[in-house]
Parts: sequence; structure tokens; C-alpha cells
Amino acid sequence: MNEMHKNRIYLTGFMGSGKSTIGPILANVLGWNFSDLDKLIEKDLGDSVTNIFAAHGELYFREKERELLHQSTTEENIVLSLGGGTLTTKQNREIIKKTGISIYLKSSPEEIFRRLKYKVDRPLLKSENGEPLSVFETKNKISELLHKREPTYLQADIVYQVDNISVGKTVDDLIKLIERKLHK
Repeated sequence: MNEMHKNRIYLTGFMGSGKSTIGPILANVLGWNFSDLDKLIEKDLGDSVTNIFAAHGELYFREKERELLHQSTTEENIVLSLGGGTLTTKQNREIIKKTGISIYLKSSPEEIFRRLKYKVDRPLLKSENGEPLSVFETKNKISELLHKREPTYLQADIVYQVDNISVGKTVDDLIKLIERKLHK
């Protein structure tokens, strides 16, 4: 395995799958740094993801996302939480595959809805005019987006089902899976 694969972990999965919760704990256990790609974009552009989407559109956001993902490949010993749509572009998938181990935190549409139903900062779960979607519309949007994105998520080096698993158990299991992957 390429030496670069041993010092960079990418967490992927749908919004609400636990990347931003699990990532810092996983990094801490490994003695590594943690970073969140969406937070890097917000810092770089000086605005929230929601406002960036509203002002500039998704294509602009995805371009900035790719740029900062590429910049992050210079960091070593890092766990990077990816945005839910980062893998939608082939270039991003290639960067991730060449530079680290990817982990898909897999969650069901029902669990994702349960975790996101009170969140108001998710631009893809809003109507075109920025209004919150109804419960029915939100559930449909989650199912639709997850169905569309899951084939790319499933290309991850490690797939881990997070529904009904505690954060501590998830991190313990992921450490074991990472160690196995690194020692193949």
C-alpha cells in the first residue's frame, strides 16, 4: 500500500451520518489532527455553507470544495470529515483514493431524518426559495439524495453501519478496521 494511505483518513457519508461527531474522537484516539471540509470552506470564504449555496450555487461550492480537498492532501496524520456531496465529483473521488483511506459511515434514511429533522443549516434540505421543507418533502429528499449518492459512498475502503451503534463502539470498531486495512 502506498505510504500516503497510512496517514490520511477521509470520513464520508450522508449529512447526519456522524462524520463531525465521530471524526474528532477517531482522530484523538489515533493521536492525529481532525478537520472538517465544510468548516474549511466556511473559513476560506468567510461565510456559512448555507449562505454560500444561496449566493453562489452548488457548482461554485463544489469547485471550492475540490480546491480545499486538494490542499488538504499536504497534511499528514489527519482525519478529514467530508461533506455529504464531496464524492459526487469524479475528481474528488480520485484525490481521496490516491491519498488516503476512505470510510463510509452508512446510515438509513430513517435514522438520517431522525438526526436532521430539527436542523435548519442544511441547504440541500430547503426549497428553492430557501424555506424549510415539510416532513414529507424532507424524508423524500433524504431518500432521493441518499439513493443517488450511495453508489459512490459504497466505493469507500471501509463501510461501517452506524445506526444504533454508540459513538464509542463505532470508534473502537473503526480503529480495528483501519489497523486491518493498514496491515494488509
